[in-house]
Amino acid sequence: MASPWKHCSILLLSLLLLHLQSSSCLGRQTADSLQSPDASRRKLLQIPGASVPFTPLKVLPREKESHNTNISAHQVLSNGEPCLMFQARRLSLRYERQKQLDLTEQAFSPQKPVDTSQSVCSKDKATLVMRFGDVEDIRDLFIRLQLSNTFYESSGEWWFSLDNISLLYNTSEEAVFNASEVYAPASSSYHCLHVSSLQRYSALLLPSTDHARRWTLTFTDFQIQAFNVTSGKFSPASDCGSFLTPAILMGLVTSLILLLVLAYALHMVIHLKHIEHDGEHKADIYYPENPEHPEHCCVENITEKNIL
Repeated sequence: MASPWKHCSILLLSLLLLHLQSSSCLGRQTADSLQSPDASRRKLLQIPGASVPFTPLKVLPREKESHNTNISAHQVLSNGEPCLMFQARRLSLRYERQKQLDLTEQAFSPQKPVDTSQSVCSKDKATLVMRFGDVEDIRDLFIRLQLSNTFYESSGEWWFSLDNISLLYNTSEEAVFNASEVYAPASSSYHCLHVSSLQRYSALLLPSTDHARRWTLTFTDFQIQAFNVTSGKFSPASDCGSFLTPAILMGLVTSLILLLVLAYALHMVIHLKHIEHDGEHKADIYYPENPEHPEHCCVENITEKNIL
């Protein structure tokens, strides 16, 4: 009776296993193609007390770094030596639903460099301040990048991180974005195609204030290095990578659902097998008509046989 259900359950289980295997392979291929192997490694290295069985970070060779002859990198000096370098191919921002502002020319033009005289740099702290002045309806606009330098015993090296990016405007207004996901070893520069507050660009900039939620800020082809700049050039870049993209997240949710269905199918197969085994066992059991006098029943049967 349970045999057809058993066969159907086994068939369903086989199909689920094949689908789960193909989904896992696809998810691994997508993750490998989208995530930089250095991204997860950097996070593990920054956990206090973590062991470091890894080889040195994989970095982009110099010839593969992006260079645009129409932009110039900003430098912050400390005791006459470069302490911080920063450049981007494009810088844009927008306030709520107003027109998007492209500040690339003002920020990185070699002919008319933006005012960075308020920038400072020390051994473990650095601040890059770009003053744009009045930009359309925005009065006295500043963009400030604050960085820190930290030594991690687990990795045995210094790491710099971009703590936050602030927009200061209209004299007293300030919009602050958390940028703690932007970090790299001090011996490398950090490069990312998009450092933005937009979700479609992985939202590495997270609004920290109510004013920041009204702004969208995007750097394209972003590259920065601090505290260990040599020869006035960027070191080989440690490239960013994003793991939890919408496609990968959807794949993880689908895999979880399939695992639940698989567990339920296994439970049903075991349950049906148990029912079938109990049915076969009950068919072999003999129940006497009068269990209170089994001996009398047996004596009557023997007497009837003798008479015959």
